[in-house]
Amino acid sequence: MSIKVLLVEDDRNLADSLKKYLKLNEIDVDTAYTYEEASQKTLDIKYDIYLVDINLQDGNGIELVEALKLSQDNTPVIFISALTDLGTIAKGFEVGAEDYIKKPFDPDELVIRIKSKVRKNSLQEIKYGDLIYKDGRFFKNGSEVELGEVMRNILLTLLENQGKVVPKETLYDLMINPSPTALRVLINRLKKKTGIEIKSVRGLGYVVD
Repeated sequence: MSIKVLLVEDDRNLADSLKKYLKLNEIDVDTAYTYEEASQKTLDIKYDIYLVDINLQDGNGIELVEALKLSQDNTPVIFISALTDLGTIAKGFEVGAEDYIKKPFDPDELVIRIKSKVRKNSLQEIKYGDLIYKDGRFFKNGSEVELGEVMRNILLTLLENQGKVVPKETLYDLMINPSPTALRVLINRLKKKTGIEIKSVRGLGYVVD
């Protein structure tokens, strides 16, 4: 699957380095170094995902995303920023971002997040009993099941591989701070929130029949 990304980043050295690294992972990247350049490129080209720095030389990344969402551009957004205050992060999600990654970050983690977002948004709908996945969200009996980003990705991966054991290492790749204990906790929370029976296969991983 070819993935096309717009990277909005005014640090040209970082932008160029990320572009080269993502290309090695089969992700095609266009760069925009300013608010205005990003605004123009989003009009001219259809992207699978936007990577947006919050602080730009000629504007604010949050305001850029807000303007895009108001214009009915529903392309998934990941903010990348050195800012860590909760108010800024909350505002980013409030205007419609799907994810946030703090600088400095492991580029491998960024690759995982990009591919996860694009894969999730390429799916039309998945049904499992009274649970439905649609438009990036899970619903049960018509009501949305509130799940965090990591839990959504884990559940989606399990449902996409229904009847197959998903290796725990695969699920670790979807977590921020993976460990056997953390994964068990997440699986137990998913069971309670969804009512789905997720089985542990000792030494291997988890499966949904």
